Amino acid sequence: MDIKERFEYWCKKLRISPQWDIKLEMLEDSEWNKTGDFKIDPTDRKAVLMLNAKSPKQENMEEVIVHELMHIKMYPLDQVCESLITSNFEEGTPAWDFAYREFFENLEITVEELAKCFLLEFGENKNFSFGRCKSGKSFDELYQGLQKIE
Repeated sequence: MDIKERFEYWCKKLRISPQWDIKLEMLEDSEWNKTGDFKIDPTDRKAVLMLNAKSPKQENMEEVIVHELMHIKMYPLDQVCESLITSNFEEGTPAWDFAYREFFENLEITVEELAKCFLLEFGENKNFSFGRCKSGKSFDELYQGLQKIE
């Protein structure tokens, strides 16, 4: 699979191009521990999608591309929600921590679900990545020590 080709395909498929000027950057930095991320200038509608070329945690880079591009599609909503949180809660308070954590967890879940749907429908590689599962806790580890509900 040609990463650049898939990147260009998904920019068009998700209607990011031509509204946005976006480029792909493959990072060879062994210190960078993400698989994908982006830098964005929303005022000028420019973005750089960065992919880890050295040691990605995910197996399917096409899935990562779709996921990161979905973040760009969701960016206006992301900014509205984040602004609502910061304008209504004092940073560092339990309420702010809760709202911020819940928002970002649910944003990630939504972006990933949309990415999976598009990948299954239009992807060249329809296999989902399970790289993050490898470093996560097992089901038993997550629930170890919880009391039975009687």
